Amino acid sequence: MINVRRFTISDIKPLWQLKLNTIHNVNSQHYSLAEVTAWAPHEYNESAWAQRVTKINPFVAEVNGVIAGFTDLQDDGYIDHFYCSADFQKQGVGDALMQAIFNKAAKLTLNSLYAEVSITAKPFFSRYGFVEEEAQSVAVRGQKINNFVMRKLLG
Repeated sequence: MINVRRFTISDIKPLWQLKLNTIHNVNSQHYSLAEVTAWAPHEYNESAWAQRVTKINPFVAEVNGVIAGFTDLQDDGYIDHFYCSADFQKQGVGDALMQAIFNKAAKLTLNSLYAEVSITAKPFFSRYGFVEEEAQSVAVRGQKINNFVMRKLLG
């Protein structure tokens, strides 16, 4: 069973590890080794990550007590992170996280949601009614990483 809850301080390192492993093991099917290494370097700066993840205050999905994914929704409708563990792909974790986003968006009475979505995640977001607004190439640690600005109108 999938349980979605709010972030706690004890999640800081496990969420970093999940993000790193997902990018290196899932997104690597669409991005080069140089790109995934730039996107998710193995060097772990705990204070910087702790500050970032505390600021975004993500939802965390667990399956039988194991962290399986996380996402966030900012007050302006921006989804800054959306990661599902390589071990829990296509098992409903992403669906549960997206439902948490929709629930929060309804409480915030948002008109739209938007995200910068990887090539890997684009079909998932499309399935939920997100539409590509722009293809972009983002410079990250000396690499150009292609992704898409996608938006979903609400209401």
